[in-house]
Amino acid sequence: MIEWQQIDTVFLDMDGTLLDLNFDTHFWTEHVPLRYSQMYQLPLDEAKRQLAMRYKAVEGTIDWYCIDYWTRELGLDIAVLKEEVDHLIAVHPHVTEFLDAVRATGKGVLLVTNAHMKSLSLKMERTKLGGHFDRLICSHDYGVAKEEQLFWERLREEYPYDPARTLLVDDSLAVLRSARRFGLGHLLAVYQPDTKQGRRDVAEFEAIESFLDIMPAPRG
Repeated sequence: MIEWQQIDTVFLDMDGTLLDLNFDTHFWTEHVPLRYSQMYQLPLDEAKRQLAMRYKAVEGTIDWYCIDYWTRELGLDIAVLKEEVDHLIAVHPHVTEFLDAVRATGKGVLLVTNAHMKSLSLKMERTKLGGHFDRLICSHDYGVAKEEQLFWERLREEYPYDPARTLLVDDSLAVLRSARRFGLGHLLAVYQPDTKQGRRDVAEFEAIESFLDIMPAPRG
């Protein structure tokens, strides 16, 4: 699936790619509505309905991923609420060994995420994955989400990379399409970002079941 000799740089998404998306799914569809319903004395179903409309309105934008935005909009301390369910944060199988194997080949390995800095910090603290990367890249530092072409341009200004020789693994099809438009030459989706949900149709992209599918062979 991957010809490693054609790749210099590896970009890896966090939520749904390296980490089980179940944490985020549960957080936004169950935990936030519960706390919202309690705060505003609403039936839980009504809270879910209202929040689903608010989510949809900013989906795919930097605001959708911004903890500070949702804290202001909802009147809830989103960072604190995440800590209430942080026991659900989990690393997908074979991630650590994959990261170590890729770095052993001498390629650049970057975490490239839309997650807000507060969420990124919480997840790196809980998973201890941070030390396995050359860089941690947060789209909020650029003011645009990975769905935007400007993100990839700003990333290249900070961390020069050859798009044609770069691999991106991401569970978001919208992000993969954006990366393809920018010219990234190697793109992989994820069949099952959320272990509590079924296998997805990943449309026009090749995809992995786990990182075992693309584990580089050790240099000998």
